[in-house]
Amino acid sequence: MSHITLIRHGQANTSARDEASYDRLSDLGHQQAAWLGEHLRSSGNHHPRVYCGTLTRHIETAASMGYAGAVQDPRLNEMQYFTLAEAMRDQHGLPIPEEREGFVEHLPKVFAAWADGQISRPYESWEDFEARTRLALEEIAAGDGPALVVTSGGLISMALRQAMGLDTAGMARIALAVMNTSIHRLFPIGGHWSPVLFNAVPHLEAPDRHFAQTHL
Repeated sequence: MSHITLIRHGQANTSARDEASYDRLSDLGHQQAAWLGEHLRSSGNHHPRVYCGTLTRHIETAASMGYAGAVQDPRLNEMQYFTLAEAMRDQHGLPIPEEREGFVEHLPKVFAAWADGQISRPYESWEDFEARTRLALEEIAAGDGPALVVTSGGLISMALRQAMGLDTAGMARIALAVMNTSIHRLFPIGGHWSPVLFNAVPHLEAPDRHFAQTHL
């Protein structure tokens, strides 16, 4: 059982309010990813296997890090938050926020309703999202050598929920905290994954890069 390093994609299109428009990196997102790739190489981190989702922002992040040949797996794709938010608006009258402060309250409500089956005919069930996250990471962990996985904040928070036994509210807090191009590591201890690194951005710690520590 190999350890897995999860990377959230670089900053995407922050002005988007739908899935298609969001799915591309900003100029800053490309720069964040390039700095992360440089950091990993300079610090001697070796990952013989690199994976990413099939979303544009995942592929672009991996490429800007220097991993254009990453293995693409759709099971590593993000849940469709904008699609779920639209369903919550249409079915339950929950407005879609326009700024980050609003999302801090909005996201836990969407997660709770989704997990409880209160969203009628979602594009994907909560149970299916749980299952694909678990299966994809189990298969990757069964391979030889450490693996690097470029994905999204929702999937990272689901992976940590499964590793730590978090409730839905705890998972939502994790999702809100995850920064762009942050590093998260799951290490096998006693046959189970344990998080040994969370939300690390060593490539953005220099004072002249603090501006690049973004959540959206």
